[in-house]
Amino acid sequence: MERLIEDLVDWIEIPSVTGDERDYGDALVRRLEALGFDCERQDLAPGRFNVLARAGAPRVVLCTHLDTVPPFFGSRRDREFVYGRGSCDAKGQAAAMIEAGRRLLAEGVTDFGYLFTAGEEVDSAGARLADARLAEPWRPRWVVIGEPTGNRFVRGHKGLCKATLVARGVAGHSSQDVGPSAVHELARCSCRLLDASWGRDDVLGPGTINIGEFHGGVASNVVADRAVAEVLVRTVEEPEVVLARLAALLGEHVAVAGSAKAYAPVRFEVPAGEDALVVAFGTDAPHMPRWGTPLLYGPGSILDAHTDGEKVPLRALEEAAARHVRTVRDLLAREDAS
Repeated sequence: MERLIEDLVDWIEIPSVTGDERDYGDALVRRLEALGFDCERQDLAPGRFNVLARAGAPRVVLCTHLDTVPPFFGSRRDREFVYGRGSCDAKGQAAAMIEAGRRLLAEGVTDFGYLFTAGEEVDSAGARLADARLAEPWRPRWVVIGEPTGNRFVRGHKGLCKATLVARGVAGHSSQDVGPSAVHELARCSCRLLDASWGRDDVLGPGTINIGEFHGGVASNVVADRAVAEVLVRTVEEPEVVLARLAALLGEHVAVAGSAKAYAPVRFEVPAGEDALVVAFGTDAPHMPRWGTPLLYGPGSILDAHTDGEKVPLRALEEAAARHVRTVRDLLAREDAS
């Protein structure tokens, strides 16, 4: 247990904000190689890579992400928690997974591995790369995604549709009957989006929308010629349904800039007897379908992730390491019996 905590504290001290994952990735490689895993770096961009590690030909893969959100801040520890950026999202996930791997190797268990991805917090570029380049000797049937779920398995998470909306108007003096105003057009569009139903699923609940940014115009006495909004829908329907609804609500003077980013909701495997939950946050899972049936589980709370009080309970780390050992064993045994 103490080595698990020491590893986590050391790794929190390594900044790994998206785009700067290299040093943390190198630290994971050193630890995994010391344990006896075969490791490789899968290049994403100069100075950025995924980390793959394996014992044998992996049929079960433990997976979490290398990057954190900004800003970086270091670690501290008390009797109950480890604090710091990445403590639960997602360096605590890696520490529990690697400790599980150490125990499995000591028991003689092989045919499992790790995938640590770059870029999950922004665009899941690492996960998409790993999916495109999956090759022998990797033969994953299951992938256990590590995110802070309170050490409960997850039944599903919502999909996502993210779009930049741009309204075009005609600039003019606000005392005159000119325009249209881009701000007015985008405001009307925003009201339609907020008033719309974004679907409902028996397991995932309702789709929800957030307009996270809205800006435009130059002054109160000038009719605005341009306005922009950033919109994110947590979806419970297939992307084509959501995109069609979005397009129908835009109006004559509003358009999507470029193309919207969208992926479908994800259903996860839940081990028998587990009390599973549903979450709204996203993961790498939609971007790596070739890595097998996904499970989602990990220590810490999503309410602490991305905050300046980010933390993970010490007891939860040990519980997660032990649960990962059982999960890998059970999944390998299930395939052997099939």
